Amino acid sequence: MKKSKNLEDCPVYKTAELLEGKWTILIFRDLLDKKVVRFNELKRSLGSISPKTLTERLKFLEFHNLIQRNVYPETPPRVEYSLTQKGKQLQSIFEAMAKFGTKWL
Repeated sequence: MKKSKNLEDCPVYKTAELLEGKWTILIFRDLLDKKVVRFNELKRSLGSISPKTLTERLKFLEFHNLIQRNVYPETPPRVEYSLTQKGKQLQSIFEAMAKFGTKWL
């Protein structure tokens, strides 16, 4: 793997920035497992995450085109999240993390 002199030019660093924090990784875990997830499903699955933190993480991922948010005109409004094509490209990273964790941790 070729090292970059400048962190901002390093593809590993840039990818790590997108996946920063345990919540982002766990959001991806749920979206990879279920394909489409509602906000409250994510909240329940993630346990101790605050609604504010979950909202911030989801907005960050949507801004970077890793997930998409679909709002349905119902009362109460139904909001579902799913991975974009770009987000799905990260699947092999999460599979490798699961394999490593199962074997070594």
